[in-house]
Amino acid sequence: MKILHFIPTIDQNSGGTASYIQLLAAELGKLEDLYIATASSEHPLKIDNAKIIFIPCNWNEKKLMKTAWVNLLNTIHPDIIHVNCCWLPQCAWAQLWAQKLGYKVILTPHGMLEPWIMKRHYWTRKIPALLLYQKKAIVNANCLHATAESEKINLMKLGYNKNIEVIANGIDVNNIRLKQSWKRNDKLLFLSRIHVKKGIEFLLEAIAELKDKLKGYTIYIAGEGDTNYIKQLKEKTISLGIKDLISFCGGVYGNKKWELFQQADLFILPTYSENFGIVVAEALASGTPVITTKGTPWKELETEQCGWWIEIGSGPLIEALKSFLSYSEEELEIMGKNGRELIEKRYSAYKMATVLITLYKKTINE
Repeated sequence: MKILHFIPTIDQNSGGTASYIQLLAAELGKLEDLYIATASSEHPLKIDNAKIIFIPCNWNEKKLMKTAWVNLLNTIHPDIIHVNCCWLPQCAWAQLWAQKLGYKVILTPHGMLEPWIMKRHYWTRKIPALLLYQKKAIVNANCLHATAESEKINLMKLGYNKNIEVIANGIDVNNIRLKQSWKRNDKLLFLSRIHVKKGIEFLLEAIAELKDKLKGYTIYIAGEGDTNYIKQLKEKTISLGIKDLISFCGGVYGNKKWELFQQADLFILPTYSENFGIVVAEALASGTPVITTKGTPWKELETEQCGWWIEIGSGPLIEALKSFLSYSEEELEIMGKNGRELIEKRYSAYKMATVLITLYKKTINE
């Protein structure tokens, strides 16, 4: 089977969707012929087991993009097309042009239709996009792919397309080393894109409230983002009196990223909204307990006893951090091993790939 994915960018700074494609390709490309069409970028992620085709993808290159995209379809004749992303006209164009040629298209919103995202810039950006192209793309997709039941529920509430399949994201757990020691290093970690959506200000407020209990700790904030917003966060650490506790690391990749996961006593993602949260899975696979919010689908942190699944806000985060500080190293080790077992059992990239193949075959035959 020939599978063609479209994604606007695979740049290493672009966030979770590009990471998803990288992880998926590692397994899906072993099982089927995988092609990925995307825009060229300065720092593209290294993606194995797939043929990468760079095409014009800027919004002002519509004619060039259409020519390149249609030529690509006529060259490789894919059995199924999978579009990743919403709110960019390029994604809607790719879907429209493919369906006009008779191809079936699966659309993965990657959390971009979640309520928190929908509310942001609703009148200035979301409504115009919905009217111009986005609603039509959602309605006409042969299938919507959600990564969690909670995302499916929110997609159902929109009412645009009821044909929704839930397939969780996965990670390459076999290549992630489980930490060998849970001796406290007095290190906490946030690692994600630096964006207001991620709730970093809640983290800073919680650290400020507990700064006396966290003397000697280093809280690493790793990731790239808007320089003005990062400047605001740094200024907030000064006003809260926690500058000496916080270390802004910038973007971290490869071995440096895994070193941070290994060394951290706790991973914290106080986000407003995530359809999955690959970094949560990566932390758990490393054996690091996690605090994240009910804006994510990670209820299993509680049911599998590998972390804290809390309401959004600094107050619940403060209480979770107090709980973490009260745990012994032996209890943290049990949590860490529980987390690893959870990822191995339910969230491997191989499982994700095989279930997606089943969905592709079902969609082709409908």
